[in-house]
Amino acid sequence: MQEYEKECCGHTHQHELHTHGKSENGEESGNKNIAWAIVLNIIITAFEIVVGLFIGSLALVSEALHNFSDVGSLSLSWWGEKIKTRGNTTLKTYGYKRAEILIAFINSLVLLAVVAYILIEASQRLFYPAEIAGTSMIWAALVALMGNGIATYILEKDAHKNLNMKSAWLHSLQDALFSLGIVVGAVLIYYFHWFIVDPIISIVLSVYVLKEVYGLLKDAVNILMESVPSDIDFEEVKGALKVITGVMGVHDLHIWQTDSHSRFLSAHLEIENVENGERNELLYQIQEMLIHKFKINHVTIQMLSVTEAEKLKMKCAHCN
Repeated sequence: MQEYEKECCGHTHQHELHTHGKSENGEESGNKNIAWAIVLNIIITAFEIVVGLFIGSLALVSEALHNFSDVGSLSLSWWGEKIKTRGNTTLKTYGYKRAEILIAFINSLVLLAVVAYILIEASQRLFYPAEIAGTSMIWAALVALMGNGIATYILEKDAHKNLNMKSAWLHSLQDALFSLGIVVGAVLIYYFHWFIVDPIISIVLSVYVLKEVYGLLKDAVNILMESVPSDIDFEEVKGALKVITGVMGVHDLHIWQTDSHSRFLSAHLEIENVENGERNELLYQIQEMLIHKFKINHVTIQMLSVTEAEKLKMKCAHCN
């Protein structure tokens, strides 16, 4: 950790640089798991399309479409995990960290499109249920359930890392749930000839996935819009800065994040007339409070005393 001061445009800025270790083994493991999930989804997609079309099961064809969309989405997730580790450049000063969020956003939109298609098709089937070979549907669904279950299991361990990995896991979980629902539906069709179960299962599972996708999409949009992280109270942060001894006012406060882990804060602080040594101590206190209380790990603070502000005739018309 390195601390430094610099003069910029006549105002004194105090910054603190942070170095963060990267878990290369963890990233490689996550990428390998995604690669395995892609292979499994390709196999399952081909299998379900052939069987679904042969026996006329909308649920199986719907599940195949889910798996097909997953091949593209998981490929995006794999690419996102690769590219986000690239370093910063003079053009991309944040690096490629936000690639994680962009891909999570795209994956969410793909999921929404697939769910919408299935809901429309299933609604039509409610009025005109088609006869389906229950035995074939059971075996096909069991094979798909096993494949999707394995893919979901290997992706689950990395789902907590970031939104990109969570979107990949959600795609796979959704397919596993559809496969499970199809197994149940196939049993009911085989024993009771309730063909209407096929579209009903598709609707129920689509509604559940819709709820999960909404949360993912909301998080991705908030980060892209540079909103305050959902677990941080803006006014609480502002209040915590104000109560620090030496701080007289907080202006132009901004809190945002570029990915699931990097949180940023910038602020203009009006402080008492103090010596440089005391300023450094004040800056240290502020950063320690922000990192430990709010998990904000990138901080840029502009400090000006009342006297300095008067000399520079600073006005903060745009400050929040």
